[in-house]
Amino acid sequence: MREAAVVATILKSAVPKAEVAASLDQVRETVTGVIADIRARGDEAVRACSEKFDKWSPDSFRLSDEEVEKIVASVPQQVIDDIRFVQDQVRGFARHQLDSLREFEVDTLPGVRLGQKHIPVQAAGAYIPGGRYPLTASAHMTIVTAKVAGVPRVVACTPPIHGEIPAATVAAMHLAGADEIWLLGGVQAVAAMAVGTDTMRPVNLIAGPGNAYVAEAKRQLFGEIGIDLFAGPTEILVLADEQADPFVCAVDLLSQAEHGPDSPAVLITTSREVAEQTIAEVERLLPGMPTRDFAGPAWRDHGQVHVVDTLDELYALADEFAFEHVEVLTAEPRLALERMTQYGALFLGEGTCVSFGDKVIGTNHVLPTRGAARYTGGLWVGKYLKTVTYQEVTDTDSQTRLGRLCGRAARVELFEGHARSGDVRAAKAAGDELPWNTA
Repeated sequence: MREAAVVATILKSAVPKAEVAASLDQVRETVTGVIADIRARGDEAVRACSEKFDKWSPDSFRLSDEEVEKIVASVPQQVIDDIRFVQDQVRGFARHQLDSLREFEVDTLPGVRLGQKHIPVQAAGAYIPGGRYPLTASAHMTIVTAKVAGVPRVVACTPPIHGEIPAATVAAMHLAGADEIWLLGGVQAVAAMAVGTDTMRPVNLIAGPGNAYVAEAKRQLFGEIGIDLFAGPTEILVLADEQADPFVCAVDLLSQAEHGPDSPAVLITTSREVAEQTIAEVERLLPGMPTRDFAGPAWRDHGQVHVVDTLDELYALADEFAFEHVEVLTAEPRLALERMTQYGALFLGEGTCVSFGDKVIGTNHVLPTRGAARYTGGLWVGKYLKTVTYQEVTDTDSQTRLGRLCGRAARVELFEGHARSGDVRAAKAAGDELPWNTA
């Protein structure tokens, strides 16, 4: 029996979902056409798309080693030092994740050995967004994590920004360990990595955030290649009780709203006073934000504020949202670890913020959106690994037992070919007759 939804007082609501769905239809149509064109015309179509969407058409979209070195040398030393520090945090956490994965080999019967091992994908694509901002942090999350997993070839793509090379992003891609760096963005980058062209060999898996077009390209190509997860606009959910600071709530909501005009920012609180004061603080802060052109529409169209009676209702409603980032500004923030099951990442207490996760702390910021947290977590080192199994039977008694069992089990399912394969093993090990073999 399905539990009843939490009843909350809504002080601010978002635009209807139907409007959001309608805008995605046009995105799907555009992406389908671009992918089909790149399949048919390869590099020629990639160049045409880059000229059309980014006004970018260099002699080669791939940067040479010499070009990379020159670009990295142009980046201030403080920026390089900061990149190295953050990548050390990401690398360290990814290594702890890798250490948590275990290969094993066990004997389940005499002479029957079963095993599990982890094999990295052989080529991964890393998409680093750059249309609005030079998102250097996405290079850390996608490339460093892939390299910790042992991926031998990482192809990294990022678009130019207003016709300029994003030097800090290129430096981050290089320092993270990218094997190929391409100044190429959007659907054309994702499609080229997925299907390959004359100048780019295809990859096996593509990871990284992006706009609605990039996310749709990954969705359409999934199956032909692997992807990290289905992603949409970034989301923040702030959970607050009566002791929360409305100023902090407002600042943190706007910190994610600035990602783009379609980024949801939601507050759920047990205090109407905190809710009303947070709304007032948002309205006070917004006009002075340099990124108000993005944050303003995001708050206007996708901002929400809900007031509930109890913490139990707060956590239950939070799980219904199943948001990417959940910031917990309550007296006992670690209770969320016990009460919640559907989120991409938790940020516990006022000393922590979503921006730490986005930029510096070391956990991965490529996280599930649009409710995907109901069935998946975010990007992690295991995403780049294929967990495979192997089997070996060396004992004749076990071979006989399994062969006879296989014959019986397969015939129940009317799989005669499978049954005969088992029969042969029993015949080889114990001399069983093969009445179906008339030769």
